[in-house]
Amino acid sequence: MSAFIQEHGLLFGWLTVIGQILLFTIVLLLSLAFLLLMDRKVWAAVMMRKGPNVVGPFGLLQSFADFGKFLLKEIIIPAGANKTVFLLAPILSLTLAFAAWAVIPVAPGWVVSDLNVGILYLFAVSSLGVYGIIMGGWASNSKYPFLGSLRSAAQMVSYEVSIGFIIITVILLVGSMNLSDIVSNQSSGFWSWHVFSFNHVLLFPVMLVMFVMFFVSALAETNRPPFDLPEAESELVAGYQVEYSSTPYLLFMIGEYLNIVLMCAMMTILFLGGWHGPVPLGEDFVANFPLWVVNLGHLAWFMAKVVFFFFLFALVKAVVPRYRYDQLMRLGWKIFLPTSLAAVLIVSGYVVYMGVQA
Repeated sequence: MSAFIQEHGLLFGWLTVIGQILLFTIVLLLSLAFLLLMDRKVWAAVMMRKGPNVVGPFGLLQSFADFGKFLLKEIIIPAGANKTVFLLAPILSLTLAFAAWAVIPVAPGWVVSDLNVGILYLFAVSSLGVYGIIMGGWASNSKYPFLGSLRSAAQMVSYEVSIGFIIITVILLVGSMNLSDIVSNQSSGFWSWHVFSFNHVLLFPVMLVMFVMFFVSALAETNRPPFDLPEAESELVAGYQVEYSSTPYLLFMIGEYLNIVLMCAMMTILFLGGWHGPVPLGEDFVANFPLWVVNLGHLAWFMAKVVFFFFLFALVKAVVPRYRYDQLMRLGWKIFLPTSLAAVLIVSGYVVYMGVQA
């Protein structure tokens, strides 16, 4: 980014960078609207009903109609609430959810900020995301939202530990915390994707288990069913969002779905080859097309994998019954944590003794 600014001039460079960020944000929000529609369609199909199908052709404009409804509703703040913190909480959650996408590469060179320590950046931003939920529950001045926020914070912190160890196994194989480098390490074809690790046959069962554990941990990290205990209707009404309505509630929901899609993107990058297809294209074939056309192809592969994972998220919500809270904690601390820690030891031992070159 700095080299681009020096080459084209300070003002033009910054305007270009800001334009790229705005374009990325708009595309992300539009994609989110249609993914939300897909989410509802999947639930409906499992329940043998049609789902949204009235607003626009095939219900394609339903998400935009809901968006307008949220904007036009009155913002209601409870009398005993801390108004400043009450309104700041959803803004913080949304801002941090967007900030996490800054290091996600969607195609070669198509990333807002290609940090060498992108993984550490994601850890930092995701850890701060807990504060928005705690602030929202506490500022509502009600027991149910406060209990819901505590549940959510404990759940997110618990599964962040397992996710961290799982990501470390990938970092050990690649030798870099840069997300673009992690994708480039899987460019040889589907056999080099970390979920299969056919290049390191001895690690195949380990990385396959890590992939499944990451998927389950992502469900818990984003409070998705069957781990939606902070919003368990039969116990806590709607969790930390009970007292929220209109635009503040919308901000919470957008932040939540941004985090869900982020987890889908992370699974794509860490385990499923990122923007690479299952079979690598030859250099002679790629040379026949302009770079932007090739990158659009990469983007299509990346989006297809993200949509696939999002479909799995929606399917789990429609099929799997909700866990009890003690089951959730037992799974995270007694199964996932020791298993992921053992996987770190196995992968690190393999890297050292087999002489794997990053």
